[in-house]
Amino acid sequence: MSQMDPDKPFLTIAAAADLARMHPQTLRQYDRMGLVSPGRTSGMSRRYSLRNVAQLVEVAKLSAEGVSLVAIKRIIDLENQAVSDRQRIAQLEKLVEELTSKQPGARVFAVGDSGTISIPSGKRPRRSTAIVLWNKR
Repeated sequence: MSQMDPDKPFLTIAAAADLARMHPQTLRQYDRMGLVSPGRTSGMSRRYSLRNVAQLVEVAKLSAEGVSLVAIKRIIDLENQAVSDRQRIAQLEKLVEELTSKQPGARVFAVGDSGTISIPSGKRPRRSTAIVLWNKR
């Protein structure tokens, strides 16, 4: 038997509310606030995933500990940003690996927003073998 995808939205609002031990109206409020964002059917009915239910339980726990809903939203946003950042770092690490494998002996360095140069070995690379990764925002 295959493992269930925790991100697949399949639970109705009533089922998700029951699993999270909350009232369905609370789930609607959390959705409006952006605390937990369920999937939608073609008819726009909410469908919750198991990950959504876990998020609802976490929101309830933080709320019971006295954390405001605005602060919980900020925490969730920061956690989501951290996940996104880790994914981007993994992509960039893969890109660096691909680029350096194509040019044996090449070195990689980066320049930060403040203009500081980060060189892993501490030596400035030769222009002919340097690979510069830069992402203008």
